[in-house]
Amino acid sequence: MKNEVLYLLLNNYADHEAVFLSSAIACDERCIKENPKYTNKVVAPTLDAVRSCSGFRTLPDYSFDTMPDDYAALVLIGGFGWLDEQEADKVVPIVRHAIEKEIIVGAICNAASFLAKHGFLNGIKHTGNGLEQLQLWGGSNYTNAANYINEQAVSDHCIVTANGTGYLEFAKELLLLLENDTPEQIDMFYCFNKLGFVVMMKKMQQK
Repeated sequence: MKNEVLYLLLNNYADHEAVFLSSAIACDERCIKENPKYTNKVVAPTLDAVRSCSGFRTLPDYSFDTMPDDYAALVLIGGFGWLDEQEADKVVPIVRHAIEKEIIVGAICNAASFLAKHGFLNGIKHTGNGLEQLQLWGGSNYTNAANYINEQAVSDHCIVTANGTGYLEFAKELLLLLENDTPEQIDMFYCFNKLGFVVMMKKMQQK
């Protein structure tokens, strides 16, 4: 099970925030990988379909009750489900377990604010949807404003955080931690998607 990357989805999750990471794990620039280093799996509160904020419905591989204890990374995808405290609070022991086992944890958009709310960002460098939102969600449990960094994504102590528009940088930092490919190939993946096909092709032709 340790080769599985688990994407934790709540209802009304932001489907676009998982696209770059999941595609880089499953595919290369030519096709679907025959022997990927990792396998993408979805975790949700139950085995019922979970709905994205765009209206897509995803069938989970695992529920919170059936997910494995050991895996390569736990990726908390943002969205509006994190506003539902009754549902979101069930994720707290899952995150605590992952951090205690030194499993890679990623949290983007409102999921990063969720980490602040429960004190998981104290003691590490981090980012999110602005310092004000982290302080609003975190209240007295968030005591680490000094280590907030105003960047698209930040990686520290095997925890990656990102704001809601930092999904490509989020993917890059997680791919580096996972050693999904060489740093050079990961940077190429990042630049190709950041700059676009036309710009990258022009750069390659100029070499």
